[in-house]
Amino acid sequence: MSAAPAPRPASVAFQGEPGAFSEEAAVRLLGDTVRRVPAASFENLFALVSSGEVDAALAPFENSLVGSVHRCYDLLLGSSLSILAECILPIRHHLIGCRGGSFAAVRTVASHPVALAQCDRFFTAHPHLLRDAADDTAASVRRVSEAADPARAALGSARAARLYGGEILRHDLQDHRENYTRFLLLGTSPVDTADGDKISLAVQLDHQPGALHRALAPFARNGIDLLRIESRPIVGEPWRYLFYLDLRGSTREPKVREALAELAGTAVSVRRLGCYPGAAAPFREGSIGDTLVR
Repeated sequence: MSAAPAPRPASVAFQGEPGAFSEEAAVRLLGDTVRRVPAASFENLFALVSSGEVDAALAPFENSLVGSVHRCYDLLLGSSLSILAECILPIRHHLIGCRGGSFAAVRTVASHPVALAQCDRFFTAHPHLLRDAADDTAASVRRVSEAADPARAALGSARAARLYGGEILRHDLQDHRENYTRFLLLGTSPVDTADGDKISLAVQLDHQPGALHRALAPFARNGIDLLRIESRPIVGEPWRYLFYLDLRGSTREPKVREALAELAGTAVSVRRLGCYPGAAAPFREGSIGDTLVR
């Protein structure tokens, strides 16, 4: 029996407050009508979908500047959830003050530590500005807007500024234009979808010479493009590692099935995290492209 397309979720959880980049990714991926449920932490995010309170969760797994969000990978591995789709969102940080504020009056800038770090050149150019690390970009914008203190500002999205009535004082402060975050849509549906063209795996190998070479050789022989490989420590097993692999292909393709079968014969364990529609290119304003669940 062939796999069926993944059902479109009616509700989705995201980490942070309304106006967070994760919520923006959810809207871009699933549309504005999807019911969006904020979660205070990544742990809460995974619990909401595992318990059935929401249909799916959208979580950040990788940023083009700072790399993987390791906590999300660890939580995914510890759950029974599968990857249903992905979305790649450009991250644009704006300096947002209270209504009627001005850049000249700002003395303190709050945001998530990653956002602050991604705007380092801005802070170097304005050394009088103090950085205030917070849990969430959107929450920082909300607090600045509510406090109505012209000396305080936040780094956040244009969506957060509109939502909380903040005023954008400076646009696009990120150090690099090519700043993208890869979000994964997670749910309890089967791991293989009919429209899947990307596969994610978690692989444990024997600790012996040539193990990684033997594991990757089937993909090379079958002409399968490996998009990503990363090792992570296995909790509770010091100096042993799990490899996360992303590859371009579908489980409907004979060469992919052959490579996966050969991998299973050489590895200690192989977990298929999902076969899902991949995002063909970073999302750009005005073009939804392939980021929607088809």
